[in-house]
Amino acid sequence: MSFQAYLDNIETKTGLTPRQFLALADERGFGPGTKAGPILQWLKDDYDLGRGHGMALVHVITKGPKISDAHVGRPGPHGDATDELWLDGAASNPRA
Repeated sequence: MSFQAYLDNIETKTGLTPRQFLALADERGFGPGTKAGPILQWLKDDYDLGRGHGMALVHVITKGPKISDAHVGRPGPHGDATDELWLDGAASNPRA
């Protein structure tokens, strides 16, 4: 599953866009420098998200929307179209 697909699946499951999760994380004091554990626990407790989906949000919360280009442009289910994740909802993604 691509990084963007993880985020889109989270939105489908929770009804919240990645950008909304960023705002919620900020309200809890999560951001750059926060360890993954507390964020993962919050996401599990409040949204029933597992580790894989949670780690996608941990990346966005702690590092922003830029990802490594290791999988960008690669064919198959793990390839992302770009190294910049779309955070404003799957329905509004111009690259989808």
